[in-house]
Amino acid sequence: MKLRKYVVTTVALFALLSMSLAACGSNGSNGNSAAADGTLVVGADQEPDCLDWLATCSGASWGTYAALVTTLPQPYETYASDSDSGAYVYAPTGLLAGEATVAPGSQQIITYKLNPAAVWSDGVAITSADFKYTFDQIMSGEDIYDTTGYANVESVATPDPQTVVVSFKDSYAGWKGLFSGGYGVLPSHLLEGKNRNAIMKDGYSFSGGPWKLDGGKSGWEKGVSITLVPNENYWGTKPSIKKVVFRFITDTSAQFQAFKAGEVDFLYPQPQPDWFPAVKGGIEGATIKATADTSSVEALWLNNSKPPFDNESVRKAIAYSLDRDAIVKRLFGPLGVNKAWQSFNPPIVAAYADPAGFSGYTLDLAKVAELMTSQGYAKGSDGYWARDGVKASFTLKTTVGNKRRELTAQILQAAFKTAGFEMKIKTEDAGVLFGESGPTGDYEMALYAQVATGPEPGNCSIFCSVNIPTEANGNSGNNWTRTNVSGLDDLLQALDVEIGNAKRIEISKQADLLIGLSATSIPLDPLPNTVIYRNSVRGPVADNATMGPFWNMNLWTLKG
Repeated sequence: MKLRKYVVTTVALFALLSMSLAACGSNGSNGNSAAADGTLVVGADQEPDCLDWLATCSGASWGTYAALVTTLPQPYETYASDSDSGAYVYAPTGLLAGEATVAPGSQQIITYKLNPAAVWSDGVAITSADFKYTFDQIMSGEDIYDTTGYANVESVATPDPQTVVVSFKDSYAGWKGLFSGGYGVLPSHLLEGKNRNAIMKDGYSFSGGPWKLDGGKSGWEKGVSITLVPNENYWGTKPSIKKVVFRFITDTSAQFQAFKAGEVDFLYPQPQPDWFPAVKGGIEGATIKATADTSSVEALWLNNSKPPFDNESVRKAIAYSLDRDAIVKRLFGPLGVNKAWQSFNPPIVAAYADPAGFSGYTLDLAKVAELMTSQGYAKGSDGYWARDGVKASFTLKTTVGNKRRELTAQILQAAFKTAGFEMKIKTEDAGVLFGESGPTGDYEMALYAQVATGPEPGNCSIFCSVNIPTEANGNSGNNWTRTNVSGLDDLLQALDVEIGNAKRIEISKQADLLIGLSATSIPLDPLPNTVIYRNSVRGPVADNATMGPFWNMNLWTLKG
């Protein structure tokens, strides 16, 4: 899980907003640039650092949205169920001949039967050897993003080309997310015995999905765009759109200008207060859909291994320095989101969250003073806390070009100054922040959203000490905050192996309370998702909380 339910009233507001905006834009006719030559142009607010999905450089979500889910086969995908709860569930994709089976007995053994029609873009069958190769790379390759779940596997057997048998040494409740979500399945016949990273990192020519990179590596023009074209050998429903261009526009205001000018046809923008009035009023010729029921949690991520955040009392003082409800209301109030999110379990798995872990952290400067003085800090004449001549100072890093995050940083800077902390601000390209600074621990505080890749609770990947990147493990692992809290590993690892749902909820809530007690990082908001597209784009267009909005793009059409 690459981590990144709101109250019923908030979800209802978003539902109403979605319906009203769609109605406002449904009758427009301008901006048919998409249909002119069969090309769909998407404004993308991040450029990935690499396209090697197993490597630590693959942390930017837009790489997953644009290229991974569109080009790599996965045994399971997620979708919102038709039940009243709207919970996300797993369903087998066309890669499988049906649901995988779970053998009876104490050991968890999963058998996948592959669709014999499934082939790679070069016509070679997708086989069990591809699953085994992918597993072997994750567990023994260098520079691996995350081994959560795969580390529970004892073996991957290949009794025949269409049969994969995965035996677990420790049960793993989220097994349907393996070989799906953030990794997919890789072609062993093209990569076995070769340098996977060298072949994939700058783009690759193979595909097992409905789309492929246009011209292989040339499909990614660095700093400009990623271009997809249909995979002519795809065994499922082939795309009717001739070409999709993901154009990198990291400034959200510039995205809207490009949309207004007819230069792009589809946006999946980071929510920005300056465009909320326009969005609420509708955009002629466009459909807008918004939801707060997402897989994202935006937070202040604290590097627990670096001063001043290697001190638990300082982390707690930071939490008591903020009126998080007021910050969230200022940022998202026009969209009906007025309360801080109180867990690192995102809205789509809210049943596993215990808001009591963080709800007690409200603005309390007396508590800040109590905690800081207990650690030997005193306020200087400049108003900042200091100890042994060292000021309580830190730098916040966040993504460049995101006006909302820049505003958030400014609000935080002022609040921390009032509380006696000096906060500096530094923005970085998404590829640098998620491909270098985060994995290597080159930061003190960071502002971004973790995005879950499946509908399962699974915070071990970001908080278990075994997942701390180190030189010894090649800087692999997704615990970028270097969290190491006594007792937390046991809870989160137990959550991963527990099958009973009631017990999983109990364990997850215990973990939430322990995370809050240690203030390892500070959750802010359930980052709302919005899709905006021209009415010339037709078909089942909808955001998928874990896979992004382009997961079923092969079913879309363009109307001239």
